[in-house]
Amino acid sequence: MHPFSYTRVSDTREALKAGRTGGRYIAGGTTLVDLMRETVERPEALVDISRLPLREVTVTERGGLRIGALVRMAEAAAHPKVRTLYPVISQALELSASAQLRNMASIGGNIMQRTRCTYFRDVTAACNKREPGSGCAAREGFNRMHAILGTSDACVATHPSDVAVAFAALEATVHLLGPEGARTLPFADFLLRPGTTPNREQALRKGELITAVEIPALPRPLKSGYLKVRDRQSYEFALTSAAVALHIRGGVIQEAKVAAGGVGTVPWKLPAVEQHLVGERPSESLWTSAATKAAVGARPLQQNGFKVELLKRTVERQLRIVGGTK
Repeated sequence: MHPFSYTRVSDTREALKAGRTGGRYIAGGTTLVDLMRETVERPEALVDISRLPLREVTVTERGGLRIGALVRMAEAAAHPKVRTLYPVISQALELSASAQLRNMASIGGNIMQRTRCTYFRDVTAACNKREPGSGCAAREGFNRMHAILGTSDACVATHPSDVAVAFAALEATVHLLGPEGARTLPFADFLLRPGTTPNREQALRKGELITAVEIPALPRPLKSGYLKVRDRQSYEFALTSAAVALHIRGGVIQEAKVAAGGVGTVPWKLPAVEQHLVGERPSESLWTSAATKAAVGARPLQQNGFKVELLKRTVERQLRIVGGTK
């Protein structure tokens, strides 16, 4: 591990001042510390923000939900309002990691976590995300776990977060605070596809701090849930996953929110699936026909073509579960 300075701040003003001069924010440290041990990340200065007052879960005036960036994963998953209003979030968090990690990791840190691509974490391997212009060893290497959606010639790494898939499905917004003031970004714009600059993963400006994630008020009744398919049940990263929320009134689907994980370079919204569902009555044939649209635009590699069919089956299964016809 390379030498670094460490500062603990107690208010956002101090945090922004330290971030503006190049300090890296750290809260639970469950991702960044690992990357520092492996010398993938070499920050010169760490700014501990764990004491900032960003640990509340509140219902907004319109009936949405605002989750502070420093709310622990375990706290968010167990919160009565989260479990009642958006069970898809609780389920995604509980399927994410061990209890020990969930007790430490923050919501803001979770959506900022970097890929689990083995080539990214191996400093001897070519990786454009870690070292721009060096190449992508995964494209011709062992790529069974890699992305089939949103890839580029420069990068095929998946985004590892489970709760980010739920946020993408629910069309959340990210609240940011920086030297130039506060702003919000749609979650879909916060995480960036790799394109030719895979080293730039979030649309953050220098020194900006995540303060909260807000889920909009959605029409009720709303049923939602998260399904994760993995090689082993014990806290493995997703091969595929599906976050689904359905508003059904009068026996007709009035609104559908669907996103997939484990298959994209970012959590992957599935608008073609959503559009196919709206205005239809739940049925076995509807779930099947909607799921066929889940892998539109997929570009599988040599070893992960199975994800195309697995994604369709995962989405179909979760639509059945949430839609009440399993």
